[in-house]
Order: sequence, then structure tokens, then C-alpha cells
Amino acid sequence: MTKKNLILLYGVLFSMMLSLSSCSSDDSAGSEDIPLSADIFQSVVGKKVAFQGLTNNASSWTWDFGDGATSSEKNPVHVYSEGGYYIAKLTATSQDGSSVTTEVNLAVDLTPYILLTGGPTAADGKTWRLANAHSSGDYFANADAGLTPFDGAPYPLPGGILGAGLGLGEVYQDEYTFHYDGSYSMDLKDGAAFSGLVYQFLTAGPAGIKNPSSDQDFGLCTGYFTPEPNATFTYEESTDLTVSSVYAPPTYALTFSGVSTLSFSGDMFFGLLDFERKVMVQEIKDNTMKVAMFISASPDYAPLNTHALVLTFEAVK
Repeated sequence: MTKKNLILLYGVLFSMMLSLSSCSSDDSAGSEDIPLSADIFQSVVGKKVAFQGLTNNASSWTWDFGDGATSSEKNPVHVYSEGGYYIAKLTATSQDGSSVTTEVNLAVDLTPYILLTGGPTAADGKTWRLANAHSSGDYFANADAGLTPFDGAPYPLPGGILGAGLGLGEVYQDEYTFHYDGSYSMDLKDGAAFSGLVYQFLTAGPAGIKNPSSDQDFGLCTGYFTPEPNATFTYEESTDLTVSSVYAPPTYALTFSGVSTLSFSGDMFFGLLDFERKVMVQEIKDNTMKVAMFISASPDYAPLNTHALVLTFEAVK
């Protein structure tokens, strides 16, 4: 046998040994020795989600996408009709009938409205309350075109100032709930709203004031208020907000262009009860929302707005 043929024979024998070794390894790790398991990998683009079922020893797959739709494919692609928060579940079943289920939380095409309300799957809506810690962007402003900081107040507002500094700590407990269908409710823990002192005095008299601020220069208080049933809200993006302002003579009307706003049915409000019920939403994220709320803090100019409170609210978990 020539040297060339001998090398070729050795190559064939080596390949056969590798093949036998591989087959032996597969047999020793047969399906009965592999525990049934399942995991999910997903890729989200807009409302389209590509799912991949990462399973061992599974012979069938059942997907529940969290919006009422299902699939029996191993690696399905699903398009959600609405953005929102969903829980997608995968149930993997083996040939002997045993099964295992895993799930993944999805945030699909989150718009500001979904961030505000929790989306179509939030049965109880999304609830917000004034953040006690405050943020670096919280401050007491003048009701001018630039919402410039008011010289008489600390900038930014330190954490807990409405309680420790002004004696109105109860306002950090009030909760405001937005629902995807446009309904709105509030839970005022002590039966009184965070409010303007001038507003309460002029509309309800001294009897309407439950707790005046310890420093009345800020024009704040809590005033008795009964929330209305079946209330609604309207959220608008890139709209113009016109409010009254002592800084805009001779019309005393000031317009903020291309902003986001919240408005409410009846006498309902968000955060601060005063003459101006519309709120400017400056920023909204999954867990925080920063808004500007206008207030008439001087009896000499009421009901014209003199100031604004730029405050951060947090989502209630």
C-alpha cells in the first residue's frame, strides 16, 4: 500500500471514530436525561415582537401574548394592535405530557398617553402622587413666559419642603388615577386638596381652608374638596396652552406653544386646585411625571396667575 493510500485510510478511520463518538454522546444524553425547560428571547420593533422559544425536550409550544391572541409556533412573530404593557407566556410540553411555563414582561410602543395611564392592560389605571423627595427640576416659578424661578423660594425645592417647611405634608399622600378609557379619579386622604390660599378664600371663604401654610407668602393651603364621580380627563400633545398671567399686559394672556396638557371635566384638577385647572406636562416617564401648575397667589391680582409650581409626581406601585 502506498504512503498516499495509507494516509487516506487513516483519514477515513479517524472520521468514522469521530462519528461514532458523536453518536455515542447523543445517545448518552437522550431526551429522557434532559430536563424539560423553557425560556423566552424577544425582539421588539414598534408594535411587532419576534419571539424565540428557547426550550429543551419540548415537542409542542403554546404562546399567550397577553392581548388575547395565541400561537402554537415555536418562534412566532406577533403584532399588537395597541401599545402597552403585556405579559407574554410560553408553555412548553414534552412528549410524555409534562409541561413548563415561563413568561416575559413587554413594554410595547409606549406613548406618553400609555405612560400616563398604564395602557389598555392596566385594569385599575395608573396612579400618581406628589414626590416627597422632589427632583432637581422642582421649583416655585413666576407665571411668566420662561417660568423663571421665584426669588423668594429655594431653587430647587428641597425634599419634603411642603411638609417640614410649610406644614402641608398631607399633600404628599393624595393620589390621582388616570385610566386608558379617559376616566379619572382622585383619593384625597384627608378630604382636602392641595390648593391656593387666595383661591379658597375668594371662592369658599375662610371656612373652605382646612390647613393654611405656615408661611403664607407662598399662598398655599389645603382646602376642602369633594371629588366628582364619573370624572374624565383629556391629554393633548403639541398643543397651545393659554393661561392668564400678570406678566402679559395688556391682555394678561400668555400662550405656551407646542406643549402637552391635561384638562379635566367639571371642577376636577390634578395636583393643585386653583383658578387655572389646565396643567402643562413637561416630561413623562415610566415612573415620574413633571408638570407645571399655575396659581394666583396675590389677592391684588386674582384671578390672574402670578406663579406656577413645577413639581414631580411619582407612579404609585
